[in-house]
Amino acid sequence: MARAGATASLRVVIAGGGTGGHVIPALAIGRELRDQHGAELRFIGTARGLETRLVPEAGFRLELVRSGQLKNVSLGTRVRTIGDLPVGVLRCVVLLREFKPQVVVGVGGYASGPAMMAAVLLGIPTMAYEPNAVPGMTNRVIGKRVRAAAVNFAQTAQYFRNAEVTGVPVRPEIFDLPQKPPGEPPRLLVTAGSNGAQVFNETMPQIAAELLRDVPGLTIVHQSGPRRQAETRAAYVASGADAARWSVEPFLTDMPAQYAAADVVLARSGSTVAELCAAGKASVLVPFAAAADDHQRKNAEVLVAAGAATMLLQRDVTPETLRRELLALLEDKDRRSAMGQRARTLARPGALQRIAAMVLRLAGR
Repeated sequence: MARAGATASLRVVIAGGGTGGHVIPALAIGRELRDQHGAELRFIGTARGLETRLVPEAGFRLELVRSGQLKNVSLGTRVRTIGDLPVGVLRCVVLLREFKPQVVVGVGGYASGPAMMAAVLLGIPTMAYEPNAVPGMTNRVIGKRVRAAAVNFAQTAQYFRNAEVTGVPVRPEIFDLPQKPPGEPPRLLVTAGSNGAQVFNETMPQIAAELLRDVPGLTIVHQSGPRRQAETRAAYVASGADAARWSVEPFLTDMPAQYAAADVVLARSGSTVAELCAAGKASVLVPFAAAADDHQRKNAEVLVAAGAATMLLQRDVTPETLRRELLALLEDKDRRSAMGQRARTLARPGALQRIAAMVLRLAGR
């Protein structure tokens, strides 16, 4: 429901998507603007991203444009992407002229570039949202042309005009997790987004029995992704690890509860880092090696520099190195506590409200 007295005349376009790291915060921003400020929203995305399912499910209208990758792809794909760019920009010009938004917000991803370029050409105020320590290609190209930018890390502000360190939208309940009761057995949480991580699915079963033997009472919750659940579970069974002390799940739907129960988190270092900081959890981070512009490694380095996490590069992950990193934290409660406290210093509650306020200022509200 719109806020009492709010006007529906505020129109905002949110452009971008592809992965959950782009689409989920984009939807959070859209809901905040719609529900608290009466805004009318349009999303611009591509046919290849998660937005094709998640945006309509959330009740928003989605417009599709042609756009593709330029990084970490073949020459043929780059040529097609470059050829599609003017077509995508022209399509966005038409969409923006029809909808007449007061602000266009780019969240990164394939469709963000054409939409932001079109908005700049039309003189529509633009705002970039950048959750990573170093922006992706789209935001680097457009960064000095936007009117404002909402960033997660202070060092990211240098890439943009009028950047504000807002943080990343994180569910409020993750900031307010209940204290784990004294005497509760330790818990290792393994999570890597909706598709899981093959490096975790392959390596964790090889060390699970040893970890459960070396850490009394330890339990393991492992999110594998739906396509790899059966083989990952079979690997745990084959390892001989006590089946009462581990579980393999395709999805983890109640992340606040999972974080509350966890003592150590093994994770990638994309958008998850904001949740780890909000939850105040010690973590071992393994950046996704193929992430665009190596942004996951750069995110992890920020947490490592703050003493909030340890990092293993994927090329260095072996059963022995991963077991050693996890065991060092699982056996040292004081170190876990200190890391969790340092992680919390990087958290920024109220990010969603700050981002919405920036949009309203650009719209002259």
